[in-house]
Amino acid sequence: MSDSRSTPVSAPAPHADVLIATENLCRFFGSGPNQVRAVYDVTLQFKSGEIVSIVGESGSGKSTLARLLLGLLPATSGTILYRGKDASHLRGAASRREYWREVQAVFQDPFASFNQFFTVARVLQRALHLSAERLSRSARTQVVRHCLRDVKLDPDDVLQKKPHELSGGQRQRVMIARALMLRPRLLIADEPTTMIDASSRASVLNALLDLHRAYRPTIVFITHDISLAAYVSDRLLIMKSGQVVEQGPAEVLLKNPQHPYTKQLFKDTFSLTAAEQAPQR
Repeated sequence: MSDSRSTPVSAPAPHADVLIATENLCRFFGSGPNQVRAVYDVTLQFKSGEIVSIVGESGSGKSTLARLLLGLLPATSGTILYRGKDASHLRGAASRREYWREVQAVFQDPFASFNQFFTVARVLQRALHLSAERLSRSARTQVVRHCLRDVKLDPDDVLQKKPHELSGGQRQRVMIARALMLRPRLLIADEPTTMIDASSRASVLNALLDLHRAYRPTIVFITHDISLAAYVSDRLLIMKSGQVVEQGPAEVLLKNPQHPYTKQLFKDTFSLTAAEQAPQR
């Protein structure tokens, strides 16, 4: 990673390998005096194959930004460019389907991401409908089993189970398998470890990192936990009140944060960590 100083607010210089970028992106809710600027004037670039964490407290706008990138929310203004083409306003099922073949998500609540009446086998088989390839039943089965092994799950153990029969960590790894089944170029992971127990978090994070090493998608990791972000990321983006206030290589920001908000995040995070590790009287 570079030793250059982190740069508040401004985006990196243009790069030939940019996968997705935003230009002056805004998303407002409501109007008049009650209007909320959830995302305001955000200009960013994400390069192919990198892992970038967007970090901020609740209400900072990071999850709204994720939904804009996924095409789940329309932008109020500004532009999203995916592989150089405007993806700000996806219209019609065909354009969304094409976009979602290459842009997938893992959300924080794996239970809510399941149809509660479907088995794991059916959930993953249905995901293959997004694929442009027409596969035979046996080929689909092989893809499903391979993807489960990728996330360290035994297909024979989980395929016929429904969500309530899985642990939180198992459910989240099934969701990772579903997202990566299409070999997307971009994976957006929105707080993927928040709603699972501590013992499962490492397995979920390691599954993501293993799959990144194997297939090299760009991963945008949304989190409020700056220590977790630093562990998984090449680069950090810090959000406050809908804006990116600082960004830079993870190791640079850890050593030399510039913005007062970033400094406070670090102080709060590492003070809490120290307090948790202190011996109890």
